[in-house]
Amino acid sequence: MSEPSNGVPQGWQAAARLPATIVTTDYHTGGEPFRIVVEPPVPIPGATVAERRARAIEDPDVQGLRAVLCSEPRGHADMYGGFVVPADDDSAHLGVLFWHKDGFSTACGHGTIALGVWAVETGRVAAPVTGSVDVVIDVPSGRVTARVHREDARVVAVDFVNVPSWVVADDVPVSTTRGKVRVTVAYGGAIYATLPAAQVGLSVTPKHLDELIALGREIKWALNESEHAVHPSDARLNGVYGTIWVDDLGGSAGEVHQRNVTVFADGEVDRSPCGSGTCARLAVLAAEGRMSTGTVLRHDSIVGTTFMGTVLDTVDAGGRSAVVPQVTGMAYRTGEHSFSIDPYDPVVPGFLLR
Repeated sequence: MSEPSNGVPQGWQAAARLPATIVTTDYHTGGEPFRIVVEPPVPIPGATVAERRARAIEDPDVQGLRAVLCSEPRGHADMYGGFVVPADDDSAHLGVLFWHKDGFSTACGHGTIALGVWAVETGRVAAPVTGSVDVVIDVPSGRVTARVHREDARVVAVDFVNVPSWVVADDVPVSTTRGKVRVTVAYGGAIYATLPAAQVGLSVTPKHLDELIALGREIKWALNESEHAVHPSDARLNGVYGTIWVDDLGGSAGEVHQRNVTVFADGEVDRSPCGSGTCARLAVLAAEGRMSTGTVLRHDSIVGTTFMGTVLDTVDAGGRSAVVPQVTGMAYRTGEHSFSIDPYDPVVPGFLLR
């Protein structure tokens, strides 16, 4: 039996510490998976969602549950999901801990959209046959809303209304193996470095993905311990979550059209246009004067899916100007799983090939 660096045991001892069965409901939002665990089979204590995340990071049993769901053969290196937990108080419908192969994230827009659809489709939150309802969700970065729209009893769209988002720093130099680049750092529930792919002679297309992943990791880790990776009021939100590569596709009157790919955590790729990343991009575009009243960001992903982003308001966030961003998308249920954990399985919790 081996013990990897993240503290999650391997083999029979790990299997013995995991429940025999783990039930999930899976969705995708813009092509990006979101695996929902409605009743986590291991305790995750805490008075708030942010506190539960901090404890989950230190708990080998919770880490083992996360690892088994996003490692092969039950998952893959780009799997994403969430544990449903109690809300911070009665003003929200639920809380969630977002997770991926490298740990627990602070924010997730595509997951919030999926949770909104799930909450309405399962009847957890009552919704009109035709009309809209707000699903209020506590996430580690704060309280967010999934505004779910229905027509004839079918969910047709979700507006993700995020926490205030702002530009942390612009024109930040970063040295990479392809030379020095200059990035804008922005917060959208998580901290991102953003820059045009053209700066390094690339474009946001599948043929350039391997290079974008490698350089995205370089930029993230170069900035992760810098002054630009510090949240002004909550140290639990520190760190650069990912790098957003952007192609500007022009647009028309009242619309900015861009394509992006977000390389997050340690080299994971968001197949969707990235919900919290889109919020960070809205903050950047607003600071550049490109998001005037009524302007919409058409944000395409590397696989061709689209989110629509707007700025609902401008607010003060600890003495800095911030936007209240809204990102509109849709999630679709892909199935349910009842995963089995064989106590004699030697590869539990699993493995990753990249």
